[in-house]
Formats: sequence, structure tokens, C-alpha cells
Amino acid sequence: MTAAWLGHATVLLNFHGTWIVTDPALERRIGLGRGILKLGPRRLIQPALRKRELPHLDVALLSHAHMDHTDLGTLSAISRKVRVVVQAGNRDLVRRFRVVDELGWGDVVRIGDLAVESIESRHWGARMVTDRHRGYGGYLLRKHDRTVVFAGDTAYTDAFAGLARRGPVDLAILPIGAYDPWIASHASPEEAWRMFKALGAEYLLPIHHSTFRLSREPMDEPMRRLLAAAGPERWRVVITEVGQTWSLPEGQAVSGLKSTGSAGHGEASPAPT
Repeated sequence: MTAAWLGHATVLLNFHGTWIVTDPALERRIGLGRGILKLGPRRLIQPALRKRELPHLDVALLSHAHMDHTDLGTLSAISRKVRVVVQAGNRDLVRRFRVVDELGWGDVVRIGDLAVESIESRHWGARMVTDRHRGYGGYLLRKHDRTVVFAGDTAYTDAFAGLARRGPVDLAILPIGAYDPWIASHASPEEAWRMFKALGAEYLLPIHHSTFRLSREPMDEPMRRLLAAAGPERWRVVITEVGQTWSLPEGQAVSGLKSTGSAGHGEASPAPT
């Protein structure tokens, strides 16, 4: 199981042979419009992969309709054959894809031997303020006795604690940025660490920071605060910079054992293998 952080909430997963991308946003800007006419925040650091450099994908996961998570420009470059999973009320945004699964919290879809479950988060889903019917949430991914949680975008919530009772989690992908002043919608680094611990996961991949300026905190503050919160357990934080990759050590059981070697911070790489 290998993960690469491409920037913001975009993670490329090779989950035992199933290639998954989360909230793909790889253009220069996020916002309204397309290409050079797009209006919105500009990317402060280049994505680890360009749109055309993405490998053959099996699944694209979209957590909600906000433009930094459902980027229509990036999605237009992904093959229509890729299976897309969205939260309830968002199917109309991805009509160009041949197979779309629309899930409410607790719904599960099987894609080959991968199980994808929609899970509760604390956020909001409207894309244009008035379309409040749109759902939002994260995903619980299971395959070959391995589990990944992708939270999407969320403020602090106790909802993830219930997942810990359902079995071990290998990797939690949680947001840590855009909390000042949007703390009601985005978890702080310390809150993200608390959710990670409540989830009982082995490793944490922090996202939603250092890519776009969406709030007031300094760009390097979220990661500094997260590592400070982790303290002696900072070895659990597996990726700190855009472009790094990380692989779960082969044969490792989720048992609280300290990671070594390849389980630490990954190296920059164009794609995980």
C-alpha cells in the first residue's frame, strides 16, 4: 500500500493494485471557470504530478462539491472510464463519467475487492451557496485486511471515534489547514491529531495545507503545530511535503509498533509503485 501527496487534498493511492485518487485538483488555480480564465486562489506550490501524468486510475473519490475538492478542470482530464464515487447530491457534477456511485453516510459500494464506505464528517457541501442539498463526507476504504480513512474536509468531530471499534486502521488521511478563522469548518492541527488518536490509526497523512492560501495562518504553521502536537509520536506522521511518497512496510500488522525505514517520511517521487 503506497500513498503520494500531490498537494492540497489530492492523494494518489496504490491500494494493493487498485489505483485511487482523492479530490483531484491539479490545475494552477481553483475556482470558477476553466484554464487561463479560471478565477480563484492560485497554487503556491506545483502539484507533484500534472494531470496528464496521472497513472491509469481505477477510482476517483470526491468528498464534497467545494471547488478546491471537486475541480472540474482536473476531472475533465481523467478518463471517462474511471469509476467515480461522490457523496449524496453531487452526481450532476460528474455526469461525463460512465459509472458514478452516489453514497450517503453508511452506504457501501464494492469495486472489485475494494469496499468504499461513505463516512460522516463535519463540514458543508454547497458549491454555490444556494445548492444546500449537496452532501459531504469522507470514505472508509478496505481491501485485503487493510484499511484507509480519507476524511476529505472536516472540522473537529467525534464521528471518527466510532470507526476505531470496527477494526484497525492502517492510514488516516486528515486535513490540518485553513482553520483561521474557519475553525467551525476546518480542524486545527491539534484537533486533527486528537481525531487521529481517537480513530486508533497507525499512521497519519496530513492534507489540506501548504498548497493554496485559503485562510490567515502562515503557510508553514499547520505542519509545525501538528508535529508539535504529535511530540514523541511524530514518527506516525508519514508525509510532510508535497511530492513525498510513503509505503506501508510489507507484512506489518497494525499493532502500535514504531515504524522504521520506509515507514518514515517518504521521498519525492512522480508516482507510487
